[in-house]
Amino acid sequence: MADNRPPAPDSAPDLRILGDEITLQPSGFMEPPREGKEEALMKNMARFRSEPLQFLREVSLYVSGTGWRAYDDVIGQPIFYSGFSEHIKTQVMSAPLLQTKISELAEMRVRVEEKEGLLNKDDKDFQMKRAQRRANLVQSLQDVAEDLTDNMICKFENKTFIRGAYYVVTQLLLRAYHQGIHVSSEEVLRLRAVAEEAARKKQSIIFLPCHRSHVDYVSLQLLTYRLGLALPVVVAGDNLNFPLVGSFLQHAGAMYIRRSFGDDQLYTTLVQAYIDALLQGGYNLECFIEGGRSRTGKLLPPKFGILSFVLDSLLSGRVEDAIICPVSTQYDKVVETEGYVTELLGVPKKKENLADFLSGGSSVLSLRLGRVDVRFHEPWSLRGFIDQQISRLSKVPSAINIDWRDTRNTMVRQKLLRTLGYKVLADINDVSVVMPTALIGTVLLTLRGRGVGRTELVRRVEWLTARVRAKGGRVAHFGNAPLSDVIERGLDVLGKDLVGVVNGLAEPTYYAVDRFQLSFYRNMTIHLFISEALVAAALYTHVKRGGGPSIQDIPYRDLHDQVLFLSSLFRGEFIYSGEGLAVNLERTLAGLEADNIIHVEKDEEGNITKVGLSDAERSAGRENYDFYCFLIWPFIESSWLAAVSLMGLVPPLGQRDDIWLQVSKTQESAQLLGKTLYHQGDLSYFEAVNKETLKNSYQRFEEEGIIQVVKSKDTKIPPRLRVAPEWQPRRDETTGQLIASGRLWDFTEKIASSRREGKNRRDGATVSTRVVKLTDELGQKLFEEAVRGEKERSKKGGKSAPATLSSEDARSLSRSEKEKKRRRTLEGRAHL
Repeated sequence: MADNRPPAPDSAPDLRILGDEITLQPSGFMEPPREGKEEALMKNMARFRSEPLQFLREVSLYVSGTGWRAYDDVIGQPIFYSGFSEHIKTQVMSAPLLQTKISELAEMRVRVEEKEGLLNKDDKDFQMKRAQRRANLVQSLQDVAEDLTDNMICKFENKTFIRGAYYVVTQLLLRAYHQGIHVSSEEVLRLRAVAEEAARKKQSIIFLPCHRSHVDYVSLQLLTYRLGLALPVVVAGDNLNFPLVGSFLQHAGAMYIRRSFGDDQLYTTLVQAYIDALLQGGYNLECFIEGGRSRTGKLLPPKFGILSFVLDSLLSGRVEDAIICPVSTQYDKVVETEGYVTELLGVPKKKENLADFLSGGSSVLSLRLGRVDVRFHEPWSLRGFIDQQISRLSKVPSAINIDWRDTRNTMVRQKLLRTLGYKVLADINDVSVVMPTALIGTVLLTLRGRGVGRTELVRRVEWLTARVRAKGGRVAHFGNAPLSDVIERGLDVLGKDLVGVVNGLAEPTYYAVDRFQLSFYRNMTIHLFISEALVAAALYTHVKRGGGPSIQDIPYRDLHDQVLFLSSLFRGEFIYSGEGLAVNLERTLAGLEADNIIHVEKDEEGNITKVGLSDAERSAGRENYDFYCFLIWPFIESSWLAAVSLMGLVPPLGQRDDIWLQVSKTQESAQLLGKTLYHQGDLSYFEAVNKETLKNSYQRFEEEGIIQVVKSKDTKIPPRLRVAPEWQPRRDETTGQLIASGRLWDFTEKIASSRREGKNRRDGATVSTRVVKLTDELGQKLFEEAVRGEKERSKKGGKSAPATLSSEDARSLSRSEKEKKRRRTLEGRAHL
């Protein structure tokens, strides 16, 4: 390269990959001018319209496999040869685990038929007929398993196909993301070294990326191909397996699995056998740690489905080791965000189909969405992680008597699985790059007022950039470009539908047009500041009182308790440091004090007694303190809304108390309540009606036993819930109205104490009367609908979900409640 000077110490140089061109770029968001030019290792792709002959020449290079395009000397196990699929299918079908399960299922069925009299034990040829019947069942199950395997497995068969696929997909991707894919040279070199060692040991690399867009798996496949690594098998939902596209993806690396396995023991065992075959063969694997795509911009809680299969492969001894590689993929603009907003506002998600795929793809090609940044965390041994965790758990005193070295124990596996999932999420956050669009979106949504001038926007983005780096985060670089140019470019990518500008003023003034959609980009930065945001929200319980500074100061014990409460409330929303509340709180307060945002009073022994806003922060109009509050307030609003909605789920007077409501309908009702309260001024943020955040709140309430949820074995019956009896507020025995008191009311008020105070809203009395009445009216409609549906069910042809529990459901609920209590004891965490 022309510039051989060492990179800036805060990050490695970038490799910019644009078609055939790889360019080494200096690190750092702002760099002084450098002498020399960046050297392109390969020429960029030609376009047919402008250079038809060069275009045809490049196509021939891919088809013939010239140079690196041949994809011959890859790092990893052999793939893309005729017979690969049959080889894998044979490995899966001959797996002892699968064959044992098939035998068990056949035997179970024979016993059922014996019990039902379909096989006559008095028949003189009974044993022969029984054996014959069992053999037929085994063969039928074998045939079913073989068909399922063929539909599931990826088919790395043809090298010419993957060369052409790489070329075509790269052309399409780079028309949308016209500034290419960026990776860190240091991370790529490290990954290649790890891959070489893994290939030598015949170990798999398990890539665990975050998931914000369908482009995620496309970009990672392109990178592994271009960098000469064996393509990973990508775990994909079978909703993508539609005509033409499904087959294309399967031959490019997709393995299809059902979204839900239910009680299908054969299918579950089949997936385990396939995962075993891949890991035993040293084939790379890619699985999205969050399950589905994040519609909110931040990381979702981990999904443990495929991870549990991987963990079982190692804990059972069927696989010796595998390498875990967390991956972060960030975008200037995510193409699906407009669709995400529609879904989050309650519009049902459309099933994928070829027509939408083609029409959506053609519209994307005309966009200029900037660039994609992919970052690889340092890979680590899964076996080493397991051994380390077991050793640590064995030394820590536990509230329950358990042998942590017994990896067959379900509780031990659950603990390992949960710790694994959250470690991966933390690693992804550690290497994530903050894009300019995320900086702009964050600034616009954390300022008071209608808009912001160009000068102020640049100043606040500069401040936020410094804060990101101070927190150990990374900011995407743009070489020597001035910050004002980078911001202009980010505004251009976001577009006028998200950020508007008012010209003809003293200076151009920008404002958020679509705050809901823009929040997707703000949420890409929130993980860096969650500790500060929680402290700011806890401090706000006193700041909102007004009056002099001394009145607004908060005793340390009150601050600690509210931070503990909020951090537990959002345990399913955010990823925290594993060092514990005491260490995190102390470090956060010290950081805020060093930034001159707060002042801290201590006693003679050095213990913190009181915390408040600093004089400098007050003089500056609380702009930095407000920044942290604005980050967390939409989530506080959503949790408050979810808690308020529960108030209406108390059976009306005279109503049976054993009525269970569909979870989906209660959440839809909560969303309707939120939209009403927003337009009536009782909610400050329309984002609070976000379906995903409300869903997370309900999940958190279930974990804490505030609501009880029962899931029937019958997949046609949706999950149902009720407010736990000990949490239900009382009703006035005369009027039947809800009384704003009791455990649930106090819980809701504790959340409300950190809510943003609105101009036209007075919490307390307003909420206890009008808002509670509104949620009660919506709740009564749910009960009326459930009772009406129950009556229809009793009639012939009724199809609604039952409003009461069967004896089997009741037993399932009892087991579930015991399991939740045991899990809470096992986790040993603070609770609401």
